[in-house]
Amino acid sequence: MAEDGIDDFALAKRKAARQLGAARGDEMREALPDNSEVESELRAYRALYQAEEHPERIAELRRIALDAMRALERFSPYLTGPVLKGTAGPYAEIDLQLFPESTKEVELFLLERGIAYSTYEARRFSGDRAHAVSVLSLEWQDTPLKLSVFDPRDERVALKTSQAGRVMDRAGIGEVGTLVRDANPRDADRPT
Repeated sequence: MAEDGIDDFALAKRKAARQLGAARGDEMREALPDNSEVESELRAYRALYQAEEHPERIAELRRIALDAMRALERFSPYLTGPVLKGTAGPYAEIDLQLFPESTKEVELFLLERGIAYSTYEARRFSGDRAHAVSVLSLEWQDTPLKLSVFDPRDERVALKTSQAGRVMDRAGIGEVGTLVRDANPRDADRPT
């Protein structure tokens, strides 16, 4: 994950298992570490081998995320995923959750500004239910940006990584602004 820029825990674990020649199935899944163990080791690796460049990259990704969030402010944006957690790799995409009245509002916003995007549906989980959400993929300041568009009622519900998974951490504009300022106080007033 640290060297290849993979941010998907399941993909990284499958790749590691294949490289080690592990058998497939339940036995392999039981032998693999859980996501929190992987995240802990990833942080330790980056602290040891990427002590200078990793914090700089996270700070830059957060600045870009904050800029996008400010532009998308009317859609109640939240930063989530590896950029928020500080575990994002060198090729990470920024994950934002939006809560507009409709997906079309976001699409019109992008079209009016000439921002090219692609769209697909993904399953997301809130409470004890799974539902489809639109995901818009685009480039923002030459960085991949993924916008997951939720129903506005879901803004107050705990969103999870899977039906049985843990609740996803997320941060609003104010919280991301604080993270950016804390990373480099000189950049606090710098336009993004």
